Amino acid sequence: MVRSFTDHLAVERGSAANTLSSYRRDLARYLAYLDLTGISSFAAIDSATVSGFLTYLRTGDEEHQALSPASAARAIVAVRGLHRFAVRDGIVVHDVAHEVRPPVSPRRLPKAISIDDVARLLEAAGIDDTPLALRDRALLELLYSTGARISEAVGLVVDELDLADRTVLLSGKGGKQRRVPLGSYAADAVQAYLVRARPTLAAKGRGTHVVFLNARGGALSRQSAWTVLRSAADKAGLTAEISPHTMRHSFATHLMEGGADVRVVQELLGHSSVTTTQIYTLVTVDRLREVYASAHPRALG
Repeated sequence: MVRSFTDHLAVERGSAANTLSSYRRDLARYLAYLDLTGISSFAAIDSATVSGFLTYLRTGDEEHQALSPASAARAIVAVRGLHRFAVRDGIVVHDVAHEVRPPVSPRRLPKAISIDDVARLLEAAGIDDTPLALRDRALLELLYSTGARISEAVGLVVDELDLADRTVLLSGKGGKQRRVPLGSYAADAVQAYLVRARPTLAAKGRGTHVVFLNARGGALSRQSAWTVLRSAADKAGLTAEISPHTMRHSFATHLMEGGADVRVVQELLGHSSVTTTQIYTLVTVDRLREVYASAHPRALG
């Protein structure tokens, strides 16, 4: 049933590879839990079983740490999808997982770094004139200029860049594509990399159309891209915890603080729902409060 469900997600729903990997991992843990509780038939599962699995995820055991609300919610979403699929395929009559709600995570504001810190980070990435330094600067400039997810950036192919028009075609979750503007600084950095660095790196590989290459001429991995960012942060002397998603958060936050409409930011980020994007309006309100408190003569008291 799990194999059929994940095949359905891959073929009919076009789910991304990372999504499928997460579903398989979460459902493997669900199957292990069912085995632990002595359930060997899909028909024997009831709502109490699913609720028990959620409790098991949140408390953990000797072999598994307790999951955070967000991770447990992701696993329950996978389980609910599996049970819906079982009903659709006529394996069972009732969806016993329907009433088990994923835990709600406390709402956290996105972590963004200041515009000055972004500038220091980007300068540190391209401090040398080597092929790898040119690549690193181009990668980080592109991340901040477009708000691309790290998977979108490392999966980018040369034909998806239009430097004359200063746009880039990004392939997001579920294969959804969007064309977004590329700022002049990013366009210049990418152009310098393509002309002065990529041919040198590409000569070491077997030929790939991916834009960002590693030292052996192959496609740069997400893990290596994270290392690029962390190295640049260290060189820039930034002490805040910085991940590839930090660049995306900073991109959105700085746009909102600059007066961009939330719907425009939604399109640029590739969010299917504006609700996801509206988290950045909270950041803007906090910033407005700071300015108001420091500037208005009767703000205090």
